[in-house]
Amino acid sequence: NRASAPEMEDDEDAEERACVLAEAAALKKLATDYMHPEVGVTATDGAAFGRNYFNRASAPETEDTDEAEERALVLAEAAALKKSAVDYMHPEVGVTTTDATVFGRNYFNRPSAPETEEDEFADERAEIL
Repeated sequence: NRASAPEMEDDEDAEERACVLAEAAALKKLATDYMHPEVGVTATDGAAFGRNYFNRASAPETEDTDEAEERALVLAEAAALKKSAVDYMHPEVGVTTTDATVFGRNYFNRPSAPETEEDEFADERAEIL
């Protein structure tokens, strides 16, 4: 046992090192898969390619009118929500409208409107006069 000889590691330490390196490699692969979804998934497991005998691709698709109307309603609501979200996230776009009632005037609660009496005071004044 000379002092300049490299240290030898035990079998137990070597197995632990191999296990840690294998786990690190698996974590690196998972992180890469997560950060790059455009790569896609490749499967070689035979169970992943099983057949579905209940909903086969060659079966004609049928849809009730109620389901079609409900789907159209849900899609319309989703489009309205998307528009609201875009309007919220981009306030620099501004609001454009063509509705004439938006530009209407309130003739009753404007600063230049003449003050109006309440019914109680009007009745009192009529009695006095």
